[in-house]
Amino acid sequence: MSTRPARPSGLLRCVLAGPLLWPVLLFQAMMIHAADAMPVTDRPLNLVIAHRGASGHLPEHTLAAKALAVGLGAGAIEQDVVLSRDGVPIVFHDPYLDATTDVASRFPGRARTDGRHYVMDFDLAELRTLQLRERVDPASGQPRFAGRYSGTAASFGVATLDEELAFARSLERTLGRTVAVYPEIKHPAEHRAAGLDATRAVLAVLERHGYRTRRDPAYLQCFDATELRRIRHELRSELTLIQLIGDPRDGDAGAEYARMLTPEGLAGIAGYADGIGPWLEQIVRWPEPGAAPVFSTLVADAHARGLLVHPYTLRRDSLPANAPDLEAVHEALFIKAGVDGAFSDFPELTLEFLQRRPPGKAR
Repeated sequence: MSTRPARPSGLLRCVLAGPLLWPVLLFQAMMIHAADAMPVTDRPLNLVIAHRGASGHLPEHTLAAKALAVGLGAGAIEQDVVLSRDGVPIVFHDPYLDATTDVASRFPGRARTDGRHYVMDFDLAELRTLQLRERVDPASGQPRFAGRYSGTAASFGVATLDEELAFARSLERTLGRTVAVYPEIKHPAEHRAAGLDATRAVLAVLERHGYRTRRDPAYLQCFDATELRRIRHELRSELTLIQLIGDPRDGDAGAEYARMLTPEGLAGIAGYADGIGPWLEQIVRWPEPGAAPVFSTLVADAHARGLLVHPYTLRRDSLPANAPDLEAVHEALFIKAGVDGAFSDFPELTLEFLQRRPPGKAR
């Protein structure tokens, strides 16, 4: 399969030209992708989730990246959420600002002792002054993914969760199809330590935009199992909840992630969540170059307990170790393992694969 994105150039030109031309982008998308722009509810087992938007093409978590993702046919767009100092839910991946903004030059002297500038140390008005850019290593200034967007003509700003959900609803009206949202509550314990309740803030915004139950096109995800249980049992949310699963080698949380990957752990997750979001190498790996893929039983074990499986993250420029190409990764996940959807930096490539080789829907 060619790794060249499907028709991104014209769409990118519209996006980068500014918000006034976004309706043109969306109209073109509706015409170009009419065949694959099905409502999410019509294809729940093949959900393509735009990871931080079309982040393989434009800076992550910008509204332009979200518009492009939907224009390319993604069924859902992801929102990582961190609170500002004044308690506003911001769509931003990291707890700190250094890797994807110009914060160091705009706010000299505001770093913590670790040298980083944290979202929770800035009010919304201050965050509005920042320019978003392609992700870099803050120490070296080098791009995290070589070859991704490096332009300077367009201006990208921070969006609130409220703005992004309003944007998603507007896209639904424009395209006449469902655009699911997929927010992640980031670092709930760290927020509480700062006197902020990220979960209540996120739920309030979701409620305001009509996302209340499993019937609504929203998935709420978190790595923190305690927080997800709180959402389901204490806060009585009826939303679709997804338990994210990190690396079992990851410090203090590793032992809990290892338990989640067992049949007993999955049974526990089914008591409060509707699905899991594992690292894709917890499903399949390639032990050495040229070797056949080796699969775990995770997908089958999760399905046996009624759980959706949405692994992360498909990237054409950052493949799993020893995987030959993105085509092989798509085949392993969707055809052989039978996942229900996946996070992708390049949603058009995942959609192209699914159109050419639609998985069966035996489950």
